[in-house]
Amino acid sequence: MIEDKNPQKTSISQLGEFALIDHLTKNFSINHESTIKGIGDDAAILDFKDKKIVISTDLLIEGVHFDLAYMPLKHLGYKAVVVNLSDICAMNAKPTQITVSIAVSNRFPLEALDDLFAGINHAAKEYNVDVIGGDTTSSQKGLIISITAIGEVDLDEVVYRSTAQDTDLLVVTGDIGAAYMGLQVLEREKQVFLVNPNSQPDLDAYSYLIERQLKPEARKDVRLLLHALEVKPTSMIDISDGLSSEIMHLCKQSQVGCNLYEDKLPLDPQFINVCEEFDLDSTTVAINGGEDYELLFTISINDFEKIKGNPNFTIIGHMTQESEGIHLVTRANTKIQLKSRGWDAIAED
Repeated sequence: MIEDKNPQKTSISQLGEFALIDHLTKNFSINHESTIKGIGDDAAILDFKDKKIVISTDLLIEGVHFDLAYMPLKHLGYKAVVVNLSDICAMNAKPTQITVSIAVSNRFPLEALDDLFAGINHAAKEYNVDVIGGDTTSSQKGLIISITAIGEVDLDEVVYRSTAQDTDLLVVTGDIGAAYMGLQVLEREKQVFLVNPNSQPDLDAYSYLIERQLKPEARKDVRLLLHALEVKPTSMIDISDGLSSEIMHLCKQSQVGCNLYEDKLPLDPQFINVCEEFDLDSTTVAINGGEDYELLFTISINDFEKIKGNPNFTIIGHMTQESEGIHLVTRANTKIQLKSRGWDAIAED
């Protein structure tokens, strides 16, 4: 057989992150009874009797997920833990342990790693999780952090992405968009610094946004809040890649449609002011921005009275039949098809 000297080469950036994951994992099969849920949700679920085990892992790479020009290493260590615990919370589970692996270049002294691990240790104490192992290795350039989070949950408490129902209400915790605008402020100040290294930025007016970017928090409280209200979500996901992207994940995996209402979006006043300062549309930023690490979930319409007016939750829409599609209902009461423009880790520069 003559060798093909010009084999077809498909650029990864053509697929995007989620299509790439689908492509690479389509031939994997589940062979063990103990594997209840593998690839395809915020975390895997394993059955070792008694409690069910929930596992999730993330990779953070310098220059892709963080910029050390404005991300202190202590904050980075804290954030690296939190973003993984958020996935455990999105399964309605309780985080219990983490493993920490790093690859680091020789430009980092021991003191820098001390700062990084101080942040990791602070997060572990704050969230009451044990650091139970990991790995360290060298990197030719930059810093790479991999954290695996483990949690526990009763089987009847597990919440997947794929179980939303037509007529369910769509609910979000906290507020959205602030982390993205915090990043915009930090990027702007970085450019000012590069032009004038003697400049001293005044960031007081942006404190909340910057904290949302540099020191996010996982919503470990939501599981307990909902339990106290006797509400079990019908589906749930964390907001890491942007609200619109996460809504589309819920809809695709649950085979439903959705109406998201612009006038119901929970936006912080500082976020709105800074969007105006940057001449950005607050709705566009809020639904496409990412890294909020709030929880997005659906509940039965029968539970409306239980969470109505609760300051922790905002009802932002409702699920529909799949045939109706996924839409943003504007303040002018017009419907716009929702598109995913959130963070894509495989996006081409």
